[in-house]
Amino acid sequence: LECDLAMNLVGQPLVRQQVMKGVREFLENRNPVKPLVMSFHGSTGTGKTYVSSMLIRYLFQDGLQSPYVHQFSPIVHFPHAERIEQYKESLKRWIQGNLTNCGRSAFLFDEMDKMHPGLIDVIMPFLGPSWVVYGTNYRKAIFIFISNAGGEQINEMTLDLWRARKDREEISLQDLELAISQAVFENPQSGFWKSGIINEHLIDFVVPFLPLKRHHVKQCIVSELVQQGLEVRPDVVQEVADSIPYFPEEEKMFSSTGCKTVASRISFFF
Repeated sequence: LECDLAMNLVGQPLVRQQVMKGVREFLENRNPVKPLVMSFHGSTGTGKTYVSSMLIRYLFQDGLQSPYVHQFSPIVHFPHAERIEQYKESLKRWIQGNLTNCGRSAFLFDEMDKMHPGLIDVIMPFLGPSWVVYGTNYRKAIFIFISNAGGEQINEMTLDLWRARKDREEISLQDLELAISQAVFENPQSGFWKSGIINEHLIDFVVPFLPLKRHHVKQCIVSELVQQGLEVRPDVVQEVADSIPYFPEEEKMFSSTGCKTVASRISFFF
């Protein structure tokens, strides 16, 4: 996993460091006191889903297809605000049932920024340091929350640090932590708003994904060309990179969509 992250995840030194620290410490501990809980934050196309699926691929034999890996999307699973009590009950039962089947299960919550506030707190008992909940030992489970919330703040801070001549390798978690917590945990539009999960400090690792620069996008284009079995031509790499929008308006420093649209854009140039 460490090697794969180093080779294939572009421009995210903090992510590599945080994810490896979290996973290594957790798996080396035979009797963890609580599940591993990580929260991924950043704007579109910066690698949040990519890293979570890579992580799952190395931990579970069938990756995302494993019967012990469970994904939730608020738009698919919890679309109606008026049914929130019903969703709470079914989510609690679902997690409890799956942890009874396998204590080493993984749960991925996508698009946390679209989650109805209050809903996620129903899983609090499964995240804390109690030994047994509802007769289930769940301390070896893994929970990953994925969210675009905090992305704008991370982008702004990265831009400010770049203007202050600070290299992205020098950016620390402390530089970004306050901005993320204000955007994510104090925002009424966020699934974590006023959440007990935050107040009880149940998230072990808040992982910020930085905006990607043009040379990172070019790296994504090269690896996508290789993956599609196409010739890596410098002119094509340049043209695809140039076709992507960048911000801010004057400096055009960071890709507005990260590497998200790279695969679909390549077909225009072949």
